[in-house]
Amino acid sequence: MAAEWIPDVLGKPFEQLTLDLGIEGESGPLVATLVRSIPNPLTSWWQPLRDVDVLYVHGWSDFFFQTELARFWNELGARFFALDLRRYGRSLRPEQSPGYIDALDDYDVDIEAALAEMGHGSDAASPRRLLLLGHSTGGLTLTLWAARHPGRATALVLNSPWLELQLGAIGRQAIAPLVHARARIDPRGTQPPVDLGFYTRAQTEIGALPLALDKPEWRPERGFITRPGWLAAVLDGHRRVASGIDVGCPVLVLLSTRSAAPLAWDEAMTSADSVLVVDDIARSATRIGALVTVARIDGAIHDVFLSRAEPRAAAYRMLEQWTSGCLVPKHPLPVRAARP
Repeated sequence: MAAEWIPDVLGKPFEQLTLDLGIEGESGPLVATLVRSIPNPLTSWWQPLRDVDVLYVHGWSDFFFQTELARFWNELGARFFALDLRRYGRSLRPEQSPGYIDALDDYDVDIEAALAEMGHGSDAASPRRLLLLGHSTGGLTLTLWAARHPGRATALVLNSPWLELQLGAIGRQAIAPLVHARARIDPRGTQPPVDLGFYTRAQTEIGALPLALDKPEWRPERGFITRPGWLAAVLDGHRRVASGIDVGCPVLVLLSTRSAAPLAWDEAMTSADSVLVVDDIARSATRIGALVTVARIDGAIHDVFLSRAEPRAAAYRMLEQWTSGCLVPKHPLPVRAARP
């Protein structure tokens, strides 16, 4: 029996669909979960993005809960979908290693399953346009996917994408052989913790986290435990970006104007990216396509759409301005002639 759309934990108008990936995991079948918010077809007919579908993919140790982001796209007429990847959020099952993956390309199965449900399968000729929206590790995953599947996406929006390791290119090249050697021997072994909980504290002080969703296993305060196999997969993604790829569509990269080192708590973390080195990400963004817009948002945190009110509003203004230029209506509504 095929899975059905059911009410989502976020409440109306969100619904969720479990996607059977046809892969056996360590504790049973692996699944992904597609969440959707569909605008009223009558009111959306007059909106500029009425023929656009958005697919959002979350970051590391995360899941989709950004209702304001979905509402932004719905108000422009777009259908909004979000994908909780295997072993994340709604898709995480007991006894699974949260967030674990052997290669970022393995997420092709999750993404294709979601796109098929959206009407954008590889063998479909959808009349609608596809915009991919990725945050952090999800931004890296979608960037690599778009480069391997040119022509599938109309546009790509990246919210603080993890395009380079925090140690920079030289640091990444230095540790990569050690990480890959460990991954071959003990891919799911333990590693020293890297998240001290400061990013979660910053979001809590801002008031950005959904208090109604009590799901600590979906988004632990100090993040998921990292594994050598997973880190090797991420480093391989960074290497490919550094070598230069082409996503084949216009790209908007949203970043904070500054970073804050996550070594000890500092109030500055509520107005800076305490996860990535944003200047390195900005440089790496120039290697992913021919038309890339980098927008720096003053006062933004790692997830720019969870920042304080002023930088968050600035990010939405930039996003709307960019989409109005890159995603003009494919079939503009006829303009009525003025009355004599």
